[in-house]
Amino acid sequence: MCGIIGYIGEKKVIPILINGLKRLEYRGYDSSGIGYLMKKKVIVNKAAGKISNLEKLISDYDEDTFIGIGHTRWSTHGAPTNENAHPHFDGGARIALVHNGIVENYRTLKTKLKDLGYQFTSETDSEVIVHLISYFYEKEKSLVEAVRLALHEIEGTYGICVVSSLEQDKIIAARKGSPLIVGIGENEHFVASDAPAILEYTNNVVFLEDGDVAEIYKDHFNLKSLANQQIKREVEVLDLDISTIEKGGFPHFMLKEIFEQPESIQNSIRGRIVLSAGNVKLGGLEHVLDDLINSKRLILTACGTSWHAALVGEYMLEQYAEIPVEVEYASEFRYRNPILNRNDIVVAISQSGETADTLAAIRESKKRNATVLGVCNVVGSSIARESQAGVYIHAGPEIGVASTKAFTSQLAVLALLTVLIGRRKNLSFGYGEKICQELLNLPKKISQILQKQNEIEELAQQFYQAPNFLYLGRGYNFPVALEGALKLKEISYIHAEGYPAAEMKHGPIALVDENMPIVFIATKDSTYEKILSNIEEVKARKGKVIAIASEDDNSIDSIVDHVIKVPNTLEMLSPILTIIPLQLLAYHIAVKKGLNVDQPRNLAKSVTVE
Repeated sequence: MCGIIGYIGEKKVIPILINGLKRLEYRGYDSSGIGYLMKKKVIVNKAAGKISNLEKLISDYDEDTFIGIGHTRWSTHGAPTNENAHPHFDGGARIALVHNGIVENYRTLKTKLKDLGYQFTSETDSEVIVHLISYFYEKEKSLVEAVRLALHEIEGTYGICVVSSLEQDKIIAARKGSPLIVGIGENEHFVASDAPAILEYTNNVVFLEDGDVAEIYKDHFNLKSLANQQIKREVEVLDLDISTIEKGGFPHFMLKEIFEQPESIQNSIRGRIVLSAGNVKLGGLEHVLDDLINSKRLILTACGTSWHAALVGEYMLEQYAEIPVEVEYASEFRYRNPILNRNDIVVAISQSGETADTLAAIRESKKRNATVLGVCNVVGSSIARESQAGVYIHAGPEIGVASTKAFTSQLAVLALLTVLIGRRKNLSFGYGEKICQELLNLPKKISQILQKQNEIEELAQQFYQAPNFLYLGRGYNFPVALEGALKLKEISYIHAEGYPAAEMKHGPIALVDENMPIVFIATKDSTYEKILSNIEEVKARKGKVIAIASEDDNSIDSIVDHVIKVPNTLEMLSPILTIIPLQLLAYHIAVKKGLNVDQPRNLAKSVTVE
C-alpha cells in the first residue's frame, strides 16, 4: 500500500526523492519522510499528513547529497504520526530504513530486542527491522549481510530500502511479497515500489522477486538470494510514457481516467479480434487453451472493483462459454478449504497485479494443482509472474485510487475470453462476430456518454448532500449497481448500497422515502419489464429515482425523476457503458462536497498487505 523511492548517483537526491514521493502518493498519504546521507550522517525528515507537510520541513533542496530513500505511508501498525512515519533508524542514527509490508512476528522480535537494550520510538512493526539490522551489523560489519540475516528472522511481507552512514556508497533493497523495482540510469540507480516514481528518469528496470537482496551502487548493482546465492535478472524496458502519469489538463486523475476509457478499451482489444472468423486471439492463453476448453469449472477470484468485474464475467462465461463459474473474494478464498481439481481453472483478476489476498489465492490454488490464469494491468507484476498464463488488460497507468478504466478494460478482456472459449464450443460464428463487432464499437459509444458530463454534473448538484443512496440492477447490471455504489462510497463518503433490484422487497425497501435517491440501471434488456415494476414500487413510496436507460427508451422518462441515456449495445457488454455515468456521478458529487477525489481517506491504490 505504501510507496518507496530510493536514489544513488550524481544528482542531488532531495528533489528526486520528493518528486518520486509525489508520484507515489496514491499508494499512501498518511505521512511521508526521506532519509539521506550527508557529512557522514543519516539525516531524516518526516511528517504526518500530505507530502506538502514534509516539503515545509526541508528548507533547501540544494543540499550536496547524492544518496537517499523516501517513503509515503498508508498506516497499518500505529497512527499516522511523525513518530510512526518512515524512515525509521537505529539507536545510533547510523542506519535508516523504509518498509512496505507487515512483520507478523514483530511483537516477539520487539520483546527480544528490548531485552537486549534496544529502544523504540514508534508504534510500527517496521522499526523492528532496522534494529535487527543494527544488531547483526555489530556482528558482521557488513550492511548487506546484516540485512540478509535480519530478514531471515522476519515472518510476513516486506519491500525495504536501507542506507547507512557506515557504508555510504550503497543502498540495500530486498523484497518478499511487496513489489520493488531497480531503475537503471547512467551512473545512477533508482529503487521504487512502482514505476511512476522513476519513469521520468529511466524506462530500464529490473523487477525484484521474492527473496532477492540487491546491493545497489551508483554504477552497478549485485543481486543475491537470502541464501547468499548470486542471481541474474533480465533488464526490461517499460513501455510507458511520462504523459500517462500526468493529469494532462484535467483537475483530477480520476476524471482523466474516466475520459481515457474510449482509448483504454481500444487498447484492451487491439490486435485480439479476428472479425472474419467471429473469434478472438489471446496469445497469453495459447498454451493453456485446451485446458480452458476442457475445464469443468472456472473460479474467478478478486477483490473490490475487480470482484465486481468477475461477477459480470460469470454471467458472460456461463451464458456463452457454457462453463460453470464461481466468483470468490480472494480474501475469503485463502482462508477456506477450497475444493479444487486438476481440471479447474482459477482466474485471478487484479488491476495492480500485487493485491496481497489475490496473490495468496493464486498460491493456494497452485498448491492444489489447479491451473492459474492472471488478468491484470501492470506488466511484470507479481500476479503476472506467478500465473501460469494470462492476459494483460493494457488500460495504462491508473493513478486515481478509485478504479475506473481498469474496471471497463477487465470487462472487455473477460468478453474476449468468453468468445475465445465459446467459439470452441457452441457459440456460432454469427454471434461471435456480433460480439466482436460490438466490442469494436464500444469506444465510440463511451465517447457519446462522456459528452453528457454537464448533464451528470447538474444531477450531482441536486443530490450531493444526500446521506444515503441505493443502486439497483438485474442480470448483467446487478454488478454495475455494486460498482456504482462502491464508487460513491469510496470518494464521497456517502453511504451507498448496491442490490439486485428484486431483492429490494426483502429489506432495503424499508429505507425508501422522499429523501432517498435510488439509482436504477434500467436498460432495455431481458430484465427490462421486471426493472420497470421495481421502479414503480419505489415511486409508490415517493423515492427519488435516477435511471440509466437505453437511448431509444422514450417511455421511461415519464416514470422516473431523472434519466441518463446510454447507447444500445449487447446485453453482455452493457455494463461497460452503464458504469460510465455512475463513475461521473460519483466524481461530481465528491467534487461538490469539496473532497480529495484522487486520495480518499483511509484508502490506497494497491492493497499489498492483508
